[in-house]
Amino acid sequence: MAAKSDGAAVSVEDDNTPRSLSEPGNPAAPSRCTAAGGKPYTLLDCCWVLCSLLVFLSDGGTDLWLAAVYYLRGEYWWFGLTLVFVVVPSTVVQVLSFRWFVYDYSELSGGEGSASGGGGCAAAAAGAAGAAGADSTAGDGTLSTKDSDQRGGNAPAVNAANVTPVYTSSGPAAASGRVGSPRRCCTISMWVFQTVLHVLPLGQGWRYIHTLYLGIQSVWHSNGPRRHFKWRLMFESADITMLRLLEAFLKSAPQLVLQLSIMIHQNGVLPPQGLSASASLVSMAWVIASYQKVLRDSRDDKLPMSYKAVIAQMLWHFFTIGARTVAFALFASVFQLYFGIFIVSHWCVMTFWIIQGETDFCMSKWEEIIYNMVVGIIYIFCWFNVKEGPSRLRMALYYSVTLAENVALTAAWYTYRGPQTSDSSALIVVCLVACSFALGTFFMLVYYCWLHPDGPVLGSQWGGCVDEGVVGTGGMVGVIDACLTPSQGSQTDMVITSPPRTLPRTKDKDTGEPVPGERDRDKDSCLPVFQVRPSPSSSPALLHRTSSTSRAQEGPVIRIDLPRKRYPAWDAHFIDRRLRKTILLLETTSAISPRIQYRSSLMGSKEVLEYETTV
Repeated sequence: MAAKSDGAAVSVEDDNTPRSLSEPGNPAAPSRCTAAGGKPYTLLDCCWVLCSLLVFLSDGGTDLWLAAVYYLRGEYWWFGLTLVFVVVPSTVVQVLSFRWFVYDYSELSGGEGSASGGGGCAAAAAGAAGAAGADSTAGDGTLSTKDSDQRGGNAPAVNAANVTPVYTSSGPAAASGRVGSPRRCCTISMWVFQTVLHVLPLGQGWRYIHTLYLGIQSVWHSNGPRRHFKWRLMFESADITMLRLLEAFLKSAPQLVLQLSIMIHQNGVLPPQGLSASASLVSMAWVIASYQKVLRDSRDDKLPMSYKAVIAQMLWHFFTIGARTVAFALFASVFQLYFGIFIVSHWCVMTFWIIQGETDFCMSKWEEIIYNMVVGIIYIFCWFNVKEGPSRLRMALYYSVTLAENVALTAAWYTYRGPQTSDSSALIVVCLVACSFALGTFFMLVYYCWLHPDGPVLGSQWGGCVDEGVVGTGGMVGVIDACLTPSQGSQTDMVITSPPRTLPRTKDKDTGEPVPGERDRDKDSCLPVFQVRPSPSSSPALLHRTSSTSRAQEGPVIRIDLPRKRYPAWDAHFIDRRLRKTILLLETTSAISPRIQYRSSLMGSKEVLEYETTV
């Protein structure tokens, strides 16, 4: 079976059929990667989501409370500005969230409705073809689809009912009965419920609660349903962090600058003002740390971030953003027009810098440009890594510019401040800005020197074991094992399996040449989840499964005709909702968790031809 991803051919193969020769005298070793993949859902994860929900509610609630206070005090100008920075960004985020819900739920209803008449495997075919259109059917357990725009053809899309799925599975087919059409009353109720939530707007709050539900279900259920809930948990976590990141810098950041400017202008602080500013600052720092954690958890080529590292990163951004926004507020209280010119100029320079870096986050050129413009807004306030590879020089350059701007803005305010601010009070404010920036820099160094998932920057430079399938001249798939540094590994297009798994590669450590006899072994073995270096108990016999019996335990493979996006970008199956649809349907209909394989830059010509023609 196959689906499309914005011009990328995707084929789904049943991997149960043995495709490699077993070697005599080398018994198959059991897989060391669980089908569910990733680390289990823990109490800390649950507490973190609850705290994230609390931060979200407090941020929006304090802003509305402050707007009501301004209205009751007769300060309608401040009331209008405060309400605008609440309503407009929230509307943008709610529209995006509801659009995602409409696509996911409508496709889910249509796909499951088709499934009721044709079985679970037909559901997967119908969902995949219904998302992108299918134009051909291949045997040997493969249903293929193509994008006429990318391939240059004009093949029309056909209905999923016209596609004849061929699915040969040696696993049990009992799982297919789990797919069924939702009742009409339940569908209507869900649409009404989601519409009300997003109008309020509480779409993100519901997503947090849904994330908690999926996490608990992934713990309580057995292996089969657990894998399904694990997939949905990963997708929902990615959605909520993306939405909250967008909302934080469209709403919380300008709201924080506005309220600080009002405090300085009035030379006083109301309790709602202090609470609103504090909630906005905590929200931005919290969202950035959560985003980085979920992004790392979603990728099997990166080690997960511990909660100690998350706290350190949150404190780093809390103090640096705090210093930045106070400097903005000080300057804006005296030079309103010049402050607007400064913000626009800084945004243009940062956006141009990001575009020149040639980021690869989105599935189309225009989406990438819009994404770069949003990241340019983030760069007004804090550092946000958008390019793979070593970031020390870029980060040092950014913080040097930020420090110079903070000094210039604060010095301008100190020189031209009003007479109502005494010298002692002004000096305290200047020290506050300097100390906040210094504390932020300190926690940044703590994070990179002691708590970074890849290890301290002054210590070992070894990163994760990046696995990549290699095809030789004869078309035989080989597997090599090499531990690369983060900068080296990020330059390579990778082949992955997901939920987080890795494909081991064997290479002679001294000569760098493949070990004789290892080249013809099976490629679908896996190291322990998030393995950085081979553990002492690991041995070649445990890292390779070569018998056809072990191959029968693998299940379907989703092959995506795209190179894998490099960190810190999300993988395509996290940002393309049609790929999500295919994965979830296959997870429901297959007894074995589907594996995801991206096109590798090291593939031979025959393998590339196979991807291009989706044979």
